[in-house]
Amino acid sequence: MKNLLFSELSLSEEIQKAITEMGFVEASPIQSQAIPFIMEGRDVIGQAQTGTGKTAAFGIPALELIDASDKNVQTVVMCPTRELALQVSIEFKKLAKYIRGLNVLAIYG
Repeated sequence: MKNLLFSELSLSEEIQKAITEMGFVEASPIQSQAIPFIMEGRDVIGQAQTGTGKTAAFGIPALELIDASDKNVQTVVMCPTRELALQVSIEFKKLAKYIRGLNVLAIYG
């Protein structure tokens, strides 16, 4: 399967702007395969090596599907360690940078 460009993924202007600012143009294989399915509301299980873009593969559609005007919790990401929870929340914050009214918070203990 050919890797898609982020511009081919029908993402919001806010997410596109954040992705471009982060320096990404082409989606990785896990992103190219997962994002379209998740955006359709389908369940996806993905496995890929460290550093291949799994956080964005699942995070981009999660952020796209959130209604920022609804202040209820809409997405929960479970991580096995505090360090990974912090890392994921930092990436989500970068991706959500231009989405007004959206809050990302790491909770651990």
